[in-house]
Amino acid sequence: MSNNMSYCRFQNTLPDLKDCYEAMDEDDLSFDERRARWSLIRLCRDIANDYGHEADEPRPKREPAVWDVWW
Repeated sequence: MSNNMSYCRFQNTLPDLKDCYEAMDEDDLSFDERRARWSLIRLCRDIANDYGHEADEPRPKREPAVWDVWW
């Protein structure tokens, strides 16, 4: 079960994922951290295989706020 709210899970997870990416070359990881690193790499590979085509699409634009539409 996820600890992230569904409306902001990607926003909340992205900084942590970037932090993990920057720590990929660390040598002093515990056994559990090495296993989690391996699992994370496999998950990222699966995400890239399943959704990588979206990276070729234009970046999503911000939707206008309600008040922008009214005025």
